[in-house]
Amino acid sequence: MKSEKPTRYRWFISGLVFFITLINFIDRSAISFVIAPLKQEFHFTDTQFGMILSAFGVGYILLTALGGWLVDRWGARLIWPIAATAWSLCVGLFGFAAGFWSFLGLRFLLGMTEGPHFPAVTRSVSDWLPPSERARALSLGLVAIPLSSVIGAPITSYLVADLGWRNMFFIISGIGILWAIIWHRVFRDRPEESRYVNRAEQKLIGASSEDLKKKGEAIDWRYLLMHPTLLANNIAYFAFGYMLFFATLWLPGYFLKQHNLDLKSTGWYLVIPWLVGAIFLKAGGHLSDWLYRRTGRSRVARSHLIWCSQLLAALSFLLLGFTHSLGWSLFFLTLGLGFGLMPQPAFFSINIDVAKERAASSQGVTSSALSLAGILAPALTGWLIDLTNSYQAAFLLLAALTGIAVVTVIFFHHPDRSWAGPWWRRKALVVK
Repeated sequence: MKSEKPTRYRWFISGLVFFITLINFIDRSAISFVIAPLKQEFHFTDTQFGMILSAFGVGYILLTALGGWLVDRWGARLIWPIAATAWSLCVGLFGFAAGFWSFLGLRFLLGMTEGPHFPAVTRSVSDWLPPSERARALSLGLVAIPLSSVIGAPITSYLVADLGWRNMFFIISGIGILWAIIWHRVFRDRPEESRYVNRAEQKLIGASSEDLKKKGEAIDWRYLLMHPTLLANNIAYFAFGYMLFFATLWLPGYFLKQHNLDLKSTGWYLVIPWLVGAIFLKAGGHLSDWLYRRTGRSRVARSHLIWCSQLLAALSFLLLGFTHSLGWSLFFLTLGLGFGLMPQPAFFSINIDVAKERAASSQGVTSSALSLAGILAPALTGWLIDLTNSYQAAFLLLAALTGIAVVTVIFFHHPDRSWAGPWWRRKALVVK
């Protein structure tokens, strides 16, 4: 009798994760393509526009850790579609915005409603993929981030140029709601509850029921906040987030101002670095899983990949800060984004490797570091541009922060080591 083959439904779920992450980043970065018309219509300065962009991070940091707890408590099948519907409605409301405060408030609400997204990504992959496939599955979902600019940059720039910025927001707002309906119908928090998953695939995935039984238990926040590897991971992810918010929100303005391109040309020029970034990110997921299968060590498969990639990204952004020609700027920007995006699957995998039972809550803390970067990167960049009338200082600051992340990961990022808790807690246990 032939043995039953796995159904591979887990990869269909991974495909849905990819699609909503694509939509998520198109929704959050679409505003970067209306810098020129908004400045013309409402007379915003770069500093004011930076404040509007930063409002997203303020809202995001308020709900991302809580969103992780909600996903761990109630499951991605319920929380994720609610969040997707809410942020899609916020995007549509941008078409009715009429001034600084309305844009500021809507960006804040958009950040809040997008807070549960990445915790839900991590929880879904944690429950639906075995350890040897997680980085690849995460890379499939996360590659949507650079692809959102490859696809979204020309689409949104043409929509703004041909139909106006208000209609652009109206058009892109409905896709997330459609995804939410599909996700709720086809996804189950436990793979074994899905009628599309056979026993062979259940065995490959591994039983998730024991982990899911712990959803109602109290979370050890001390472990999630103070574990040295998770803490180092969050510091490095802050640098990653600073790069990501800088790139998605200010690169259109960089090409418009620094190289005097028009809006449609800017959309097409941005396709090149983001497409290379997508390739590097996907390759990072495959490389991380290959190293894990070869060595069985997260330090080799995750940590070394992170610091090596971020070191090369820092060098690229440093050189970009001293480059003025369009060709060389595009070259160093492409390398910086490529190496900068490459370790993202490894960042997410660490939260599963070190805190699998609370992967969503752990990812929520990590995403809080991203949201802090989302507050600082847009505001500091706008202020530095107004102060220096160029992007050089912004690129140099980005390179410096990425360099700090490299040092942190080299010395403190050891996911294979066991951890007995902070030193004062260990001392108290000895006395007891």
